[in-house]
Amino acid sequence: MSHCLLDLAPPDIEWFRERSDIVLVPIGSCEQHGAHLPLGTDTITALEVARRAAEKADVPYTAPLWIGYSPQHMREPESSVGTVTLRASTLNAVLYDIARSLIHHGWNKLILVNGHGSNIKVLDPLLRRIKYETGALIALYKPYAERYIGILEGLLENPPEETPGWHASELETSQVLAHDARLVRMDRAAEDRAQVPSWLPETFLKRDGAPDVEFDGYQYFSFPMDHAEFSRTGVIGNPLTATAEKGEEALERFSNHLVRAIDEFRGLDVHVSRRAFEERV
Repeated sequence: MSHCLLDLAPPDIEWFRERSDIVLVPIGSCEQHGAHLPLGTDTITALEVARRAAEKADVPYTAPLWIGYSPQHMREPESSVGTVTLRASTLNAVLYDIARSLIHHGWNKLILVNGHGSNIKVLDPLLRRIKYETGALIALYKPYAERYIGILEGLLENPPEETPGWHASELETSQVLAHDARLVRMDRAAEDRAQVPSWLPETFLKRDGAPDVEFDGYQYFSFPMDHAEFSRTGVIGNPLTATAEKGEEALERFSNHLVRAIDEFRGLDVHVSRRAFEERV
């Protein structure tokens, strides 16, 4: 039996509901990842982790939300990079409707499986709104490793100073290779590094894709930068060390970690105070 809601009929959904009040919601983005990776790279990460975890834990998952908050990846008009972004308010509104629909049908515990770092910047109001309005448990799981090795310790080959979340580098390339190697054009893959935006003084340093910029040895500054201002190609790091085996192991570690958390959530007594999605029109 599939664990994806799109594949299920109402009796199948009831089968899951009788066994668990947990549902996973993978969310990603549609944005450029250099010349060698597909626009859906972040969505692939979220989908793979959610699918694997759902099948192991015997809980359902929704189809992935393939679009996220990516204004920094649009680049100049007519650039043909293909990025599609939602405004922060739109993303929160869409996810609110998804969450309220799921709660309406009986799920008490929602886990958003997020594959795109910039979504984190804007989702806190959504999480709090669901919590305060309904009483449901809503969690955000982040199966990636920007500036944080975490459970991927010992897996990746690139040096520690190249944090694994660097854009379109070893980790992301490996995970897409594990998902479907046909989507990866390693003949186009090339190493690149972040640069300081031209409008900043040379005393500022930019080392990765995070919003922070280093000055005088400290990272106390952040700026609303576009990706093109500090990344010529969209790649930050070295994707040439990527392998499908590394990607498979990373996806397994993330999904197994999520399964262990799901098992802890099962016994939680969650009281939903507002179930019906009355304002659904």
